[in-house]
Amino acid sequence: MKRVSVAAALLIALLPFPAVKAQTYYLLDSVSVTASKLPVPLHKNTRTVTLMDSLAIASAPAENINDLLKYAVGVDVRQRGAMGMQTDISMRGGTFDQIAILLNGIDISDPQTGHNSADFPVNLSDIDHIEVLEGPAARGHGASSMIGAINIVTRYAGESSASINLEGGSFKYGNANASVALKGKRSFNMLSAGYQRSDGFNHNAAGGLNNDFGALKTFYHGNADLPSTTLSWQAGASLKDFGSSTFYSSRFDDQFEHTFKTFTAVKAEGKGALHFTPSVYWNHGEDRFELFRGAPDRYPFNYHKTNTVGADFHLGFDSRFGRSAFGAGARHEAIRSTNLGEALDNPEGVYVKGLARTAYTAFAEHSLVIDRLTASAGVTAVYNTGNDEGVKFYPGVEMNLRLTDALRIYGSYNASYRLPSFTELYYSVGGHRADPNLRTEKMHAFEGGLKFLGRGIRAVATVYYNKGHDIIDWIQDVNAGEDAPWSSVNHTELNTFGQEATLQFSVGELVGRRNFFVRSVNLGYSHISQDKDTKEGFRSLYSMEYIRHRVTAQADFRLWGHFAANVSYRYVDRATTSDLIKPYSLLDAKLSYSSPALEVYLRANNLLNREYYDFGDIPQPGLWFMAGITLKGWFR
Repeated sequence: MKRVSVAAALLIALLPFPAVKAQTYYLLDSVSVTASKLPVPLHKNTRTVTLMDSLAIASAPAENINDLLKYAVGVDVRQRGAMGMQTDISMRGGTFDQIAILLNGIDISDPQTGHNSADFPVNLSDIDHIEVLEGPAARGHGASSMIGAINIVTRYAGESSASINLEGGSFKYGNANASVALKGKRSFNMLSAGYQRSDGFNHNAAGGLNNDFGALKTFYHGNADLPSTTLSWQAGASLKDFGSSTFYSSRFDDQFEHTFKTFTAVKAEGKGALHFTPSVYWNHGEDRFELFRGAPDRYPFNYHKTNTVGADFHLGFDSRFGRSAFGAGARHEAIRSTNLGEALDNPEGVYVKGLARTAYTAFAEHSLVIDRLTASAGVTAVYNTGNDEGVKFYPGVEMNLRLTDALRIYGSYNASYRLPSFTELYYSVGGHRADPNLRTEKMHAFEGGLKFLGRGIRAVATVYYNKGHDIIDWIQDVNAGEDAPWSSVNHTELNTFGQEATLQFSVGELVGRRNFFVRSVNLGYSHISQDKDTKEGFRSLYSMEYIRHRVTAQADFRLWGHFAANVSYRYVDRATTSDLIKPYSLLDAKLSYSSPALEVYLRANNLLNREYYDFGDIPQPGLWFMAGITLKGWFR
């Protein structure tokens, strides 16, 4: 850490910041969240929405979004590599392909495979808050959000500022990122960039690196406050090279992957009585998978290139009958590949196969408030050129009844769907056998619960039942031996019954002392059971390896002066057929010193050095120490 300290001292001396101001953190009970096409305040929301606000993000012992989401009780984060290099994110017993990943409300989900959807172009320091919507969200966020959605909202600074962060730790880990924000009279622009690397915590049988990584990300966003419209735009890129160990086959321990993704979008929001919101976006992805690192002569590399172009608009307005919204959208997804899709008439180098499809959607939704009751109902119509199912309709209804000033009861029914990914349709290499005739997944979801939103206390208890049809998964015949192929299939039915409870204390507010020793305590528990109609003797790769019991606990402390600490615990008991995946408990911690212009911190993940597995035979990191420094400044 000596080199980091020297660099920090030089930066403090050289950065031309004439003034500094305190960092502001806040809670978001009054923020409008985008659980549907009609954003409503959190306390009136008719769905289960978890908000990770600026304080939770800053204090958590997490380095990236993937690790941060592990503390959301309804989210299942299964890592194959450390530091978010290859992460599968799911909810409520579903799969990583069944949730939508949004960046400032723009869908950046990957149509090739959900394995790549978590390639975020932003650093934690770029984020204002994260909205986690549990349950079907097709009416609000399209085909990817069959079981839920995660919306990452980047920050808009009130003044021009700049920051730089340097971090180092175990396994030759290093991380550096910087950002600058420029605030004009009626405009805002922010640019950030970061790089991280590590030799990894494991080696292959030959003693070489096999879960090392290097990752570069950059992000730019801005807005302009025009007389009749607020115009916003964003662009980002994520470039990752990582050893993928035995991620995709336990028989080979020197796999490697390269991914490159770019994201661009423009969005406008009208200010008149008719709230018109159009947006356009383009997501591009490239992927190269090496079964044997750097040895295409032993086995050919797999190459994939995807392009997703979309446009959406909706029109909202208020009347004496409530708030109404109407809209439509189109999303075109295309892939070029060495092995995914149909044979191309005109091959492009290594890209000899390809496929394209377009989804068209239209929706109508209405919301009203009658005294203590908030209710909404809507329907989405979908037509997709990738199948022969014709036009399908997916309705939903929701309500929130305020029993007292603090206590609310809520309930919902939503129908949802998901198109098969390109991988599920066509990946028939390396021990896999795909079915190009897979049907669309469908789901009917029922949910109800209680919310208590009192002074210093926020408690939510939820019960849900998801009835799924034609659910897609990869299964293997256990009686055919380890070499039996993994086949993509539509399960006849998969029903999920779950319960969740969260309890959040803002202790200082609760006891009436702003500088109280304990700032906040968050507790969570979830339980899931699944009733699946499938044949005996088959092993599931994804959808039937769900978290049966999960406990989370976080405590945030104000120690003395500028010193603070956070301790986070989670217990995971997963339903699985693997002998290696057993229940485990993990403890993470962060100790920090913060002043307006400087933060110095020490972070430890898996503090008790537990051995555990999230997926297959891939071990997860043991004790991992990190230390870092962040410099902040404001200028005019």
